[in-house]
Amino acid sequence: MSSAASGRFTTLLRWLGLTLVLLLLLQLIAVLMVNGWGEESFRQLVSSVLVTQAPMAFVGLLLVLIGARLDEPQSHRTPLHWLVAVISGVLALGLLVTIPVSISADRAVSDEADQALRSQKGQLQMARASMQAPEVVNQVIGQLEQGGQIPEKASPDQKRQAARAIMDRQLQQAEGQLKQAEQRRDLAANQRRIGGIGSAFVLMVAFALLALVAVL
Repeated sequence: MSSAASGRFTTLLRWLGLTLVLLLLLQLIAVLMVNGWGEESFRQLVSSVLVTQAPMAFVGLLLVLIGARLDEPQSHRTPLHWLVAVISGVLALGLLVTIPVSISADRAVSDEADQALRSQKGQLQMARASMQAPEVVNQVIGQLEQGGQIPEKASPDQKRQAARAIMDRQLQQAEGQLKQAEQRRDLAANQRRIGGIGSAFVLMVAFALLALVAVL
């Protein structure tokens, strides 16, 4: 590759890398302009934007560093190297701050989900206990008779069996909904802890290493 072509290639790498970093900056500015640091939801949003968009900035800074090394292989502490180091260090610190914010948000969301599940389990237990109450069974029988779901000539035992069958199906549906809610809670918790907190930690280490490599 000729020196002119090599120069154009490294320039393209640098500008492409800076563009990716600029995209992260624009995403953060769009959120920070709201200025709602006092609200938990706002801090969670900032953390989410930083964690999800940071890999793009990491690739961008890596391209800038590669372009700088190709352009000046003997120089290791040019202004461009320091720029990569500073931006990487700032992002590493930002990700470090997001970790406790993400942990706090995960704890709050988990508590809300657990409370909702406890309420749903309590309702299910009440419904299961109500099946043993004769007045509830008679009420269901009356509803079925009004809806024409029980023949007029049916015996009292047949009516009770039909009512209990309906109530059993309703309980099975409620238990299925409870299991689905528990699965959704577990899936969301894994996504927050592994995809959010875990990703923030890995990216923090990656940016810290990139900052060191840039000036070594």
